[in-house]
Amino acid sequence: MPSISLLVIALLGCMTVASSAAGNLYQNIDVTWGDGRGRILENGQLLTLSLDKSSGSGFQSKNQYLFGKINMQLKLVPGNSAGTVTTYYLSSQGANHDEIDMEFLGNVSGQPYTLHTNVFSQGIGSREQQFRLWFDPTSDFHTYSILWNPRSIIFSVDGTPIREFKNKASIGVAYPNRQPMRVYSSLWDAEDWATQGGRVKTDWSKAPFTAAFRNYNAADACVWANGVSSCHASTTTKTTSAWMNQQLDATSQKRMLWVQRNYMIYNYCTDFHRFPQGFPKECSAS
Repeated sequence: MPSISLLVIALLGCMTVASSAAGNLYQNIDVTWGDGRGRILENGQLLTLSLDKSSGSGFQSKNQYLFGKINMQLKLVPGNSAGTVTTYYLSSQGANHDEIDMEFLGNVSGQPYTLHTNVFSQGIGSREQQFRLWFDPTSDFHTYSILWNPRSIIFSVDGTPIREFKNKASIGVAYPNRQPMRVYSSLWDAEDWATQGGRVKTDWSKAPFTAAFRNYNAADACVWANGVSSCHASTTTKTTSAWMNQQLDATSQKRMLWVQRNYMIYNYCTDFHRFPQGFPKECSAS
């Protein structure tokens, strides 16, 4: 049973979560690199990252989290974005880090972006799934969500789930559940691989390239500070347990399968050339 002091710390942490979620980007985000190419604008309601031939830019969340549902609205680089990558992900630090990735690979004008997803646990990744989007992600803002709880990681776009990575630790599959992570985002040049395997290079005459972000929301998240989670005292409440135990129901699974059948362009669990000796354990687990 947690001590009174731990309960007080946890309750204060939950108050911090609510306060943070209600605040603006100045309260939640630090622009960490780019020498002025990352900017918070409109009194904290908008953030832009830019890339030119000299440098890209990036930001990170002020808080670390151990489980949470993180939402962000993005509007991607318009026009000829070939060679550029806009990232939005969770990551811990160190060689054996955990990471939950969304990366948006640019393309030539008129061609679709590729949404690249991956999950790392204890430094091991190689769990890529890639999708085309069913809308133009450069014409307006769209909501990209990562739900991470002890049972599942669910990637969603505008509320539609596109991928679920379940906790299969019982069969020996590593799952990220011990290392707190920050939210990161960056816009950078990856022309050696990002667009059509690197065949299409960045057209620097179109620079600077700019992506926009708004409505960062981590209201449903467990802030990790000084070795303590803000959710220790609240995991039994109805509100917290709803997302902390969430998995896809039958309706959501059907929506996810629709996306995967129509818009998935790569799945590591079907790549025979890459895994000639057999697919990873999680691929065959129900």
